[in-house]
Amino acid sequence: MPLYEHVFLARQDISQQQVEALTQEFRSILEGLGGSIGKAEYWGLKSLAFRIKKNRKAHFSLLNLDAPPAAVAELERQMRLSTDVIRFLTVKVDEHEQAPSAMMRRADRDERDGRGDRGDRGDRGDRRGPRRDRDRDGGRDTPAAADAPEIQAAADAPKAEASGSEESN
Repeated sequence: MPLYEHVFLARQDISQQQVEALTQEFRSILEGLGGSIGKAEYWGLKSLAFRIKKNRKAHFSLLNLDAPPAAVAELERQMRLSTDVIRFLTVKVDEHEQAPSAMMRRADRDERDGRGDRGDRGDRGDRRGPRRDRDRDGGRDTPAAADAPEIQAAADAPKAEASGSEESN
């Protein structure tokens, strides 16, 4: 039988237990049609790069399938009908990986590294120059008076002419 890798995304507002129940439901559909699931991995609740059906996060799951094409077609049909599944992808492969998937290896690495540790980079705060104050000129994109003295001189010129005309009256 052909081998497939199947990833599906479930809505963010269901629990992990409900995602596992979905996986069991899909397993029973495949086994009823002569297929099997070699490995099932739950990758967790992750942020999406863009909204899908008004969801910003989704539960990711991977299934390694060994099933006839008709069984995979029925599985995909059931996923389209399910309101809990927001997206899925099935890819035909030559062989399944026996090791954990790349997503699971990444999660293991993140747990070992102790995120937030800067290692030997040291304190970098003293190398940076003084922070430029964004609101120095009131948040406008015009240059400040100290940066452009000719602009300040041009702004003062009409005031001098106006005060000169008052003296002649």
